[in-house]
This record gives sequence, C-alpha cells and structure tokens, in this order.
Amino acid sequence: MAALRRSVVLRRRPAAEPDPSDFEIIEDDIPTPGPGEVVTRAIFLSIDPYQRGRLWDRKSYAAPVQVGEVMTGETIGEVVASADPAFKAGDIASGARGWQTHTVTPASLLVKHERGAAPLGAYLGVLGMPGTTAYSGMKDIGQVKAGETVVISAASGAVGSVAGQLAKRAGARVIGIAGGPDKCLWVQEELGFDACLDHRSADLPGQLADACPNGIDVYFENVGGAVQDAVFPLMNPFGRIIMCGMVAQYNDPTPPPGPNLGSVVGKRLRIEGLIVTDKPERAAEWRALAEPWVKDGSLKYRETVIDGLDNAAEAFCLLLQGGNFGKMLVRIGADPA
Repeated sequence: MAALRRSVVLRRRPAAEPDPSDFEIIEDDIPTPGPGEVVTRAIFLSIDPYQRGRLWDRKSYAAPVQVGEVMTGETIGEVVASADPAFKAGDIASGARGWQTHTVTPASLLVKHERGAAPLGAYLGVLGMPGTTAYSGMKDIGQVKAGETVVISAASGAVGSVAGQLAKRAGARVIGIAGGPDKCLWVQEELGFDACLDHRSADLPGQLADACPNGIDVYFENVGGAVQDAVFPLMNPFGRIIMCGMVAQYNDPTPPPGPNLGSVVGKRLRIEGLIVTDKPERAAEWRALAEPWVKDGSLKYRETVIDGLDNAAEAFCLLLQGGNFGKMLVRIGADPA
C-alpha cells in the first residue's frame, strides 16, 4: 500500500480564540515534484503567533488561509524527491510551508543546511524566522546604543529572547517582561537580562517605572495590551518602538483602542512596524552571524517540542495561551541522522 501524505487543514474560521476542533486532518498521495521542484518530508514544524492572523478573512500583508486549505507554517525536513539539480534525496532543507508530512516546493524557496552546524529545530527558531526578526528589528529600527534602556515584551519567547541578548551585546540595560516566575527567572539568570518582570503582576506599571529610572529608549513590542500601556508613558524622547507583534489582541475581532499617540510628536518617537520578509537578505546575514554563537553556547534559547502532526492544532492553541517556553515546535517525523 502506497504511503500517504497527512495534512492539517482549516475546518472553520475561529470567531475568537482558536480551538483544535477548528482544524482537521486529511490524507492524500505524496506529491511528485515537477521541474524545479523538491518534495521534503517534514521533521519539525514551526508554530508561530503570526499564524493566528492568517485565520481572519480580512486584508493583511499576507493572504489568509482559506477554509479547506492546508494551514501555513514553515518546516525543516529531509528531501525525498527532487527535480532540481540544487537538491538531492537526503539533503536537509528549510522553507517548505504547510502543516503536513510532505510538501512540494519550488527549489528557489528552500535553504539547504549542513548537518552539525546546529540542531535542526534551531533553523526554525533562533537561527530561523524568529531570530532573524529579532536581528532585523534591532539592526534596522532599534539601533541600540551602549548605556540605553531597552525593554523586551514576551522576553522568554523565540523573538524576545534573541532581541534582548542582542541588546545586551550592544551594551544596553535590558529589562524583560514575561509570563510567570519560571520564565522571568530564566530570562534574568540564563539570558543575562538586568531584570525581568511578570506581566501578571498587579502593579506592572509601577514595577516597570522602578526598573527603568532613566526611562525607556527602545521597546521591542511582541504583546500589546496592558504591557504596552505600561511601557508607553516611560518612553524617552527620540525613543524607538519596534512593532513586531500584538499577541494580546490577536483573538479580538475588533482591536481595542490603543494608547494616546499625541506624545509621539512631542517625544519625537520612532514607531515602525516590522515584517521580517521585507528584508530577505537579513536571514542569511543572521545565520552567518549567529551559527557560531549557537555552537559555542553564547546565544541561548529554549524550545517547547510537541510530538505528532495530530497535536499541531493543540500546540498552536497552547502557544496563543502563553503555554510555550521559548520556541514552539511540532516534531512531525524522525531525523534520519
């Protein structure tokens, strides 16, 4: 009996917080690559907050997933068939997209990885899109200077943890905000942040003001909501806000009103949105810079790994509830090595 491909498709659009029942698994034949295409067998699937935005049927920077379509998400896996000379069976490649066991992809969209440079999952996290996002945000918008105060929301997450470490390398004083004492402890003790505050605290604004006596020069925004409300009044003149994500309101059909932006003028703040694919050259640039740091252990990261494609929807819902610690991955298949 021929092997089948298994895929997770969108069954219905969630009206608010997604539920695993909004997705279903279908099976079909493993595809055959056409000219210039490659079929990969997924080993790890990346689960990311941006995927929630793909479930709304509204205009955005990327097209929504349609009902009945395979859910989007990057994978890293093993090439099982290739109709392009750049790849052969057994190669390891990232860039194939889809919550599925096997994906056919134009070779031009794939990146080949040599074994041994880093664990495979790292190419979806610290060395992949999240790490590149942190790097691009800090390089292109944050432009951190030694002695400045930088605040990172979702500081234990895949993006925030890297962004804060980059700020520390630049000589800044770095304050993290995370969910729960375990995450805060890891951010402060393992990542080397100067402090980390629990966003669930009853007095986050007061604690943040105490932790930032000289105000805030750079804010890396991953959360929005009450965290943003606490940060915004403390921004210094000529401060920079990197608008990467607003996970606190991703499930809201109508986003809540934001802070009064009148002080943006008086403080000459720079508030800029960040979509990592706007500067695709940053991905290779970041991998070249960060691979040695991962190998020597100086760039630290954590992963939450859920086993099985059947559990991808549960992993996605857990991520949106803050139940992950670091990068969220789903292990779909075995690593042949």
